[in-house]
Amino acid sequence: MIKTTLIILSLLFSTTAFAAPASTAAEQRDLARAMQVASNSSDVALSKGLGLTPSDFSDDEDFSDDSQDYDLKLPEMELPDSDIPLTFNTKVDYFVRYFQGPARPVFAKWLSRSERYIPMMKTVLKKEGLPEDLVYLAMIESGFMTHAVSVASAVGPWQFMPATGKRYALRIDPWVDERRDPLKATIAAALYLKELYALFNNDWYLAAAGYNAGENKILRAINMYNTRDFWEISKGSYLARETKDYVPKLLAAAIIAKEPAKHGFADVAYLPPIEFDVVKIPSRTDLEVVAKACGVSVQTIRDLNPALRRGSTPPDYPGYQLKVPRGAAASFETEYAKVPESERYTEKVKHVRYRAKKKDTLVSIARRFKTTPQAIAELNDLGHKKAAKLHGKVLTVPVLVAAQGEQTSTPALAEAKAEAKEFHKYYTVKKGDTLASLAKRFNVTARVLSAWNNLKTRVALKPGKRIIVAKYQEKKGAGARDSG
Repeated sequence: MIKTTLIILSLLFSTTAFAAPASTAAEQRDLARAMQVASNSSDVALSKGLGLTPSDFSDDEDFSDDSQDYDLKLPEMELPDSDIPLTFNTKVDYFVRYFQGPARPVFAKWLSRSERYIPMMKTVLKKEGLPEDLVYLAMIESGFMTHAVSVASAVGPWQFMPATGKRYALRIDPWVDERRDPLKATIAAALYLKELYALFNNDWYLAAAGYNAGENKILRAINMYNTRDFWEISKGSYLARETKDYVPKLLAAAIIAKEPAKHGFADVAYLPPIEFDVVKIPSRTDLEVVAKACGVSVQTIRDLNPALRRGSTPPDYPGYQLKVPRGAAASFETEYAKVPESERYTEKVKHVRYRAKKKDTLVSIARRFKTTPQAIAELNDLGHKKAAKLHGKVLTVPVLVAAQGEQTSTPALAEAKAEAKEFHKYYTVKKGDTLASLAKRFNVTARVLSAWNNLKTRVALKPGKRIIVAKYQEKKGAGARDSG
């Protein structure tokens, strides 16, 4: 299920022509202020009348009964040309005025960032036979932030959850997270939207709602209310507030973004479109080496390759396709060939595993390991709410490798290494074994067993499959069982 972006963590900021403007934390504060202003403004009457709250980045489900029969129609308004059906009613009008008013600073940043990705995204959508204006779905999902992370840990400009991303062939591992790649994530989003459109009988409003809430949720709502009209379904109490607001926000964003000057956004400074060449990297390589060979800053290479999580191309991946600035491919290949393979990668950061204690926070852990909260949050895909609940969670923490002659370890690093030393006990599945029977046999819960082995709790076990039935961690020479 794909959630709309709620709290966004921006982890890489650029000072180059490819830079992403202003931090997401600032956008979040602007939205919070905007919501406060809205609650004290003349929009309160309209908000109450519609049963709406300006909840752009709220993941809290609201099942309050707002089934009152309000009139959705407004006088005719001249709408911009679009290849998705545009509707202008009281709900859409509410979000148009919300983006123009209390949320104007945030929406202006979305617009500024939009031109960096819209041309490329429209090309992908057109190639897949989809309406190009579906790009505005990415706008309300993430504000076109490649490093956007929701409280539900949906990631990237199209806000894919891990399972959905992998379903559409996006690679997600400790080295690469292709949900952050604007090109590959757009291809995956196009495939998903195409399936949703067909599932909901060629209705883009239901398809968009399904993108937000999951297709099964919308199918149940259709059956519950016996209608395929999104506006009628959204009057009921079954769908979460976030989903009810999703389509109106999409339409409002499209209406403004297609004619920004008409709606008071004539002064937006747009970023230039992203342009790049692709080169193949034969062995693991530092992005610093790539940047030097291209004659650009490291941040420029990072911004072009947001899917890379650790400052280098992944290990054991010959032929990795890396993006470099447009026109730099030839000079890169010439300069790169001069660098001996042994000098293309130097370990500057170790990634250790650390189990968070009761009072740990991202700030305290970052201070202990001399890193940043943002770096830890990025590596572990932590949204705002998950970052507040760290107790017991095993985190990957980046730790700088000491220079030659310096102290090579700290008490915190030693502690993390001790925490990370983990041993697994395996069992080969026999005919008749089930998760429940093995859980009872090895004194763990079926839920923990399925989590250790990435299994669905109701899936049948295949005889001959080796699965983990126990985990042990060794600290200071003493073994301790991990119950998950």
